[in-house]
Amino acid sequence: MQQNYPYKYNIGYFCHNFADIRGFINPYYSNHFMNFRLTAQDQKSSARAGVLTTDHGMIETPVFMPVGTAGAVKALHMKELREEVRAQIILGNTYHLFLRPGVSIIEKAGGLHKFNGWNKPILTDSGGYQIYSLADIRKFTEDGVVFQSHIDGSRHFFTPEKAIDVQRSLGADIIMAFDECTPFPCEHNYAAMSMDRTHRWLNRCIEHFRNGRPLYGFSQSLFPIVQGSVYHDLRTASAEYIAKTGAEGNAIGGLSVGEPSEIMYEMTDAVCRILPADKPRYLMGVGTPANILESIALGIDMFDCVIPTRNGRNGMLFTRNGIINIKNEKWKEDFSPIEADGDVFADIEYSKAYLRHLYVSKEILASMIATIHNLGFYMWLVKEARKNIEEGNFAGWKNVMVKRLMQRL
Repeated sequence: MQQNYPYKYNIGYFCHNFADIRGFINPYYSNHFMNFRLTAQDQKSSARAGVLTTDHGMIETPVFMPVGTAGAVKALHMKELREEVRAQIILGNTYHLFLRPGVSIIEKAGGLHKFNGWNKPILTDSGGYQIYSLADIRKFTEDGVVFQSHIDGSRHFFTPEKAIDVQRSLGADIIMAFDECTPFPCEHNYAAMSMDRTHRWLNRCIEHFRNGRPLYGFSQSLFPIVQGSVYHDLRTASAEYIAKTGAEGNAIGGLSVGEPSEIMYEMTDAVCRILPADKPRYLMGVGTPANILESIALGIDMFDCVIPTRNGRNGMLFTRNGIINIKNEKWKEDFSPIEADGDVFADIEYSKAYLRHLYVSKEILASMIATIHNLGFYMWLVKEARKNIEEGNFAGWKNVMVKRLMQRL
């Protein structure tokens, strides 16, 4: 892809602040700074450990990012996310925040970090997946997507440029290119057409991103998204196209949308073999504990998913020995801790019997306890994965853990 560097700006523009100086040094992705350094590599798989540095702090990878759809991780305070769960980075949702409270409110607050009180890195998606999910109230065109709000039915038009502008206003450290997510199943011809459009939209995102600037005095990085459905030739073509953009990190989208896990792993493996090894790889919307471990083995560094929070609110607990449905009668008189060797206070202070009682009684506290437990478990899982990569034990450890973690208790 041809690189047209924006030298039209004078030095005064670029020296407005430190982020602008860095943008002058590398004008293709202007006004940004992010560094990724690999620190360990598993010898029996493609798993790796690394450190991702942003203006809001360092992130040790592999990393799981809790989903804060509307600027909040459901049922948790930011203090709990920081001090108990010890999340390193969270997600914000462009589509939902655009609709409510709206970008003008967040701009007046000084960006999403100041609005929600989270002082560590934030990643925002582009809204493409949420718009894709509005199958009956949206329409794709070459220019962008017309959609109706799920809140009040109002009509809106998202373009690649609009997606970048909204994410500039939100002020996330990592922002995503606007893409089209294909459903599963999906015909090859449609998947190819959608992929090509995603690439054309990516070009517009890059152009608009490099001609703009951050709003709040810290840098932002743009990640492209590999598409191509479940077709090896399309995934290969998309990964090759994305790799050539020279982005600071790359994402894989359009998976975990209903296809069998084996196909998801096959597509992920094919893409990871092409994407640059010295840049972070983000598998969007994944997944279960087993999905995460298997994908780490294929070379993925970053994950997000609503499973630990959503399933927690519905009574499903992920533990180091398997899955618990805390609503089951069998836990009614089990007064042992939720997880005796867990990392968060709720694991030790509350019993399974008490948590089951809270669910049966429809107490809000039930969702709070289960959410903090599940996210604490996910943080433990990726931390243990990193530890075993560093110690050279990951492949064997992963094979044991996948079987253990997915058994029903």
